[in-house]
Amino acid sequence: MTHTPTAKSPLTRLRDRLGWAVGASYLAAAALPAPGLWLRHPHMIGAAGIPHIAFETPRFLLSLLLFSAGLQVPIHELRALVRRPTALLTGLVLHLVAPLLIIPGVAFALRQSPDSDGGSGMIAAMILIVAMPVAAGATVWTSKGDGDQSTTVGLVLASTLVSPFTIPVTMTALCPLLSGDYANTLSGAARATGHAFALTGVLLPCGAGILCRLALPDRALTRLLDVAVPAAMVGSLLLTYINAGGVLGPFLTHPEPVLLVAALVVAATVCGLSFGLGRITARALRLDGPAGASVTLACGMNNSSASAVLITTTLPDRPHVLLPVLAYSLLQKVAAGRVVRAGLRRAARA
Repeated sequence: MTHTPTAKSPLTRLRDRLGWAVGASYLAAAALPAPGLWLRHPHMIGAAGIPHIAFETPRFLLSLLLFSAGLQVPIHELRALVRRPTALLTGLVLHLVAPLLIIPGVAFALRQSPDSDGGSGMIAAMILIVAMPVAAGATVWTSKGDGDQSTTVGLVLASTLVSPFTIPVTMTALCPLLSGDYANTLSGAARATGHAFALTGVLLPCGAGILCRLALPDRALTRLLDVAVPAAMVGSLLLTYINAGGVLGPFLTHPEPVLLVAALVVAATVCGLSFGLGRITARALRLDGPAGASVTLACGMNNSSASAVLITTTLPDRPHVLLPVLAYSLLQKVAAGRVVRAGLRRAARA
């Protein structure tokens, strides 16, 4: 008796080819940046007799992604953390402390460069990305390898929960490393928008998704997931296109190879040090393989979409600052893949 292979759904096929889809988004941003540049800016919407409001597409898409992430959180897996909180606490503390250990050293190195502002643009971009909570995508990478899924989920939720406090604190603590307008702009953003952005742009959408998962009956939750998950995946690609369009279009019009190389080097340095610090700490504390992998991912993976949206809001006149953020977004996925493959090899040997 032969079995006919089950046809994959369009969502599954898109997920399987997500890397190619992200690459296509970058190509589209490079070839046709104009729509992305238009979507980056706020647009007034409303009807006659109704007050108009400013609709910001990047923020809406980010909220959609975080709502979908919260909607998919396996709450039941968090019960194991009550009995084994060491990895969760280690990962959370490391995620919050790592920027304070890594960014000053990178800033000192850039001060020695011939850049007129001492690399403040690069450092500003790195500050805005390392201040973000753990990327929800870390749970996807954990599920692909030998990581501890409950620990990773707990780290994503815990870092998101404290983000209204930690984002402005991290930005304020690292702002003295900047010079000129960058220092004033980020310092003002930390005071004025840090709490508001973290609360309304990060915590509330994710929390709303979790509450829906807890409150809705199974049938309604399944229907909502069937709509929200594909919408979030398409929204993720659109947000990637918008963010990339803000920098790739102008960059290709006026190429700056030195800027590109500098962005790649700075992003690779911060990403490599973050993942390396997570791995060293996990080994020093003798965490088991799965818990160590989750701590490593939490230390190195940050919500790059949130940082890109915050840069669009904070530094709208300096799109080149997005270049190291885009580089970090790609590099952290490469590093996460290495962590996953190492876990699989370790499990195979065991």
